[in-house]
Amino acid sequence: MCHFSSQSISTKKSFLPWLPALILLLSFLLVHSSTASDHTRPNVILIITDDQGYGDLSCHGNPRLKTPNLDRLYHQSLRLTDYHVSPTCAPTRAALMSGHYSNRTGVWHTINGRSIIRANEVLMPQIFSDSGYRTAMYGKWHLGDNYPSRPEDRGFQEVFRHGGGGIGQTPDHWNNAYFDCTYTHNDKKEKVSGYCTDVYFDQAMQWMKARKKQKQPFFTYLATNAPHGPNHSPSQFSKPYADLGIKTANFLGMISNIDDNMGKLMRFLDDEQLSGNTILIFTTDNGTAGGDKLWNAGMRAKKGSEYEGGHRVPFFIRWPNGNLGAGRDLPQLTSHIDILPTFIELLHLKNPTNLNLDGRSLVPLLNGNDKKWLDRFLITDSQRIRDPEKWRKSAVMASGWRLINGKELYDINTDPGQKENLAKAHPEKVNQFRQAYEQWWASMEGSFKDDVEIVIGNDRENPATLTAHDWFLYQENAPWNHSGIRSKKGAKSGYWNIKVDQSARYQIQLRRWPKESEATIGADLAPGADVPGVPAYRTTPGKGFAAILATLTIGDQHLKKVIADAKKEKYVTFELDLKAGDTQLSGLFIDAEGNKLGSYYAYVKRL
Repeated sequence: MCHFSSQSISTKKSFLPWLPALILLLSFLLVHSSTASDHTRPNVILIITDDQGYGDLSCHGNPRLKTPNLDRLYHQSLRLTDYHVSPTCAPTRAALMSGHYSNRTGVWHTINGRSIIRANEVLMPQIFSDSGYRTAMYGKWHLGDNYPSRPEDRGFQEVFRHGGGGIGQTPDHWNNAYFDCTYTHNDKKEKVSGYCTDVYFDQAMQWMKARKKQKQPFFTYLATNAPHGPNHSPSQFSKPYADLGIKTANFLGMISNIDDNMGKLMRFLDDEQLSGNTILIFTTDNGTAGGDKLWNAGMRAKKGSEYEGGHRVPFFIRWPNGNLGAGRDLPQLTSHIDILPTFIELLHLKNPTNLNLDGRSLVPLLNGNDKKWLDRFLITDSQRIRDPEKWRKSAVMASGWRLINGKELYDINTDPGQKENLAKAHPEKVNQFRQAYEQWWASMEGSFKDDVEIVIGNDRENPATLTAHDWFLYQENAPWNHSGIRSKKGAKSGYWNIKVDQSARYQIQLRRWPKESEATIGADLAPGADVPGVPAYRTTPGKGFAAILATLTIGDQHLKKVIADAKKEKYVTFELDLKAGDTQLSGLFIDAEGNKLGSYYAYVKRL
């Protein structure tokens, strides 16, 4: 039996009224103790794969594909089961990084100058960095390959990436093909042995191990280019699916390899005792590109589509110390624009005062406060043209309903395959959804004509490399991969929107082939070596161009130079004075018959 003096009893009675408040305060401190200091703040690993759809996981019912490690993560995670992105890759990444609808950021295509994010967007890595985190990205960026849009310009302190939207695309290092590639490691080119996905995960784990040793909280953005085409997989991962044909076998093999790396990552986090206080997220950037005929989880369509299969994707989030609830589904409608505001609230990141985000923090849902969650409209679309068109390939989403292209209405709860158009039966709902779209469109329409520019002459990137991937074009598509460059497929010419940073004298080199190829303008190139899977971009024979003249147009200046021998000259160099400001730049090669070929590559240096 315990005995108290009268004094201790009196003290206890006076303390009792404050007890509930003290318990509440202690609870709050326990929940938020992870943000009390840099040493205890949670780490964040955000993994996004490319072209892997909702059905491309065995935990989502795929009857053939085996993803045991992602299945394990699925069971350990809170899952957003009605999570939506854009129907293609660059727009999704723009929305994810900014918390704004992709069309608002200037990114609504994957090429043609429309995959470069606006300079005024405040991006996720900047906010993490400003809040005391160490930041790193690995793999695919696809929001611009020139200053000021590169990841190293936008808050990432460590960068290990390929160029453009995928390995072997036009801005990427010449002749890269998934295996033994040359990557951009911060501001230097670095050749690394091994398969691309393996390399990203290995590099990321090395960096995170160093951050742990330094007791630095980290944000790691790991964005694989797999399973985006061309479909190349290490043979041991594609072999189990060989009966499905080379393309599908390698698509599934790439996902199996991702799954294998996820297993390595989770074991690494366990071994380094990082699992408990690390927020681990797995998601993808759009609907499946290669698995819909095998299994599409009952959804209609695939990558690029306004229908559900084009933009509903997996989202798993695991944070043991955060008590989010393993194996819990959140069925509410959520989106890529919600992730940045969620991080800001959940991790108490510094929020710029002028940041007016389109997304909504998911913290109430993560904490189980479903009753505080109000329904809303979310909109996604697929433009993939120079200037956005109203209602083009659009989906307005809310309350289990989808309005497609402003005309078709579907009840997702009873008709997940979107087979029965109910627009005529519910005209009032169609009108309501159309009004939501009209407001959304009006909020950003005025910015569509504000072309995003590549900056030249800035100390952060001098010289600057311009590639045909970012040509501005109207009807045609730019040659966006090395096969197109080799064969001269796609548009034959275009122009770059540029901003001259400083008034000065500039040197501009026009090239038919990239500098690292060492090829002359008129040289034909032999096919490059193949790799496992479908034919690599570099296996296309290269066609030289017998140019006799090169022209450069920049603003109101038009210059010409005769090419004495295209078989001997690698480039044509111009020097001229440029004034600071906005302008356009284009280069052309012309042969004896008057045929024209745009300069696929231009190297611009402020002297």
